[in-house]
Amino acid sequence: MDDRGGSFVAVRRISQGLDRGNTCHSTSAEFVTGSSAWLGRGLSCVCVQRRESDARPSFDLTPAQEECLLRLQSRIDIPYDSCIPEHQDALRALWNAAFPEEELRGLISEQWKDMGWQGKDPSTDFRGGGFISLENLLFFAHNFPKSFQDLLRKQEGDRSVWEYPFAVAGVNITFMLIQMLDLEAVKPRTLVGATFLKFLAENESAFDLLYCITFKMMDQQWLSMRASYMDFNTVMKSTRRQLEKELLLEDIMRLEDIPSYKLLTR
Repeated sequence: MDDRGGSFVAVRRISQGLDRGNTCHSTSAEFVTGSSAWLGRGLSCVCVQRRESDARPSFDLTPAQEECLLRLQSRIDIPYDSCIPEHQDALRALWNAAFPEEELRGLISEQWKDMGWQGKDPSTDFRGGGFISLENLLFFAHNFPKSFQDLLRKQEGDRSVWEYPFAVAGVNITFMLIQMLDLEAVKPRTLVGATFLKFLAENESAFDLLYCITFKMMDQQWLSMRASYMDFNTVMKSTRRQLEKELLLEDIMRLEDIPSYKLLTR
């Protein structure tokens, strides 16, 4: 755990890309963990915590917005369950999208560390984001494969020696967005949450699309700050501030209009 109050996983970047030639704990990545709870306790330091007594406005929803919010909340409420065949298939699909040239040896395998999971069983890392965090990663891989691969393999920019782990960072982003947009409330209590629901009513995949934008934005923040693993929470806070700013810009009619959407490539 660092002095900012969060636990973390660090990944040491190998300059020649991912080398999956052996299956020990230091395959392509060398993991340093202050705690196994980077997801969970560590997440609480990423987003602002509010007191129950804080006064917050409430925004009324149109029937269409309310229906879309309920559907999204039903997705958020689904935990990842390694016993459900659909969840197993989704995890295999994620592997195939990430490493189409390499056969997965099992849902519990040392290979998963190459994607940036904390251990050989990714299901233990989904606790912080649920099944929707896996759906977010799959949406990213299928709709913006070049950006997905660039982030997975750390192919752009002057990278840190110690990099953030791709998959676990992805689950953190899902969790951060749920908090930032106040998606577990009956109705939005922030302007940014209300703004997002307008996008959601127009595009059922708005949350997944915003996830992709945020992941790419976070990586850009990481590079511009010349960050290393000790700075992950700081980068996430900066990413949240930038995302809120862009969502509230004037003349933004859809998510594709926000400036950081242009960072994504297919």
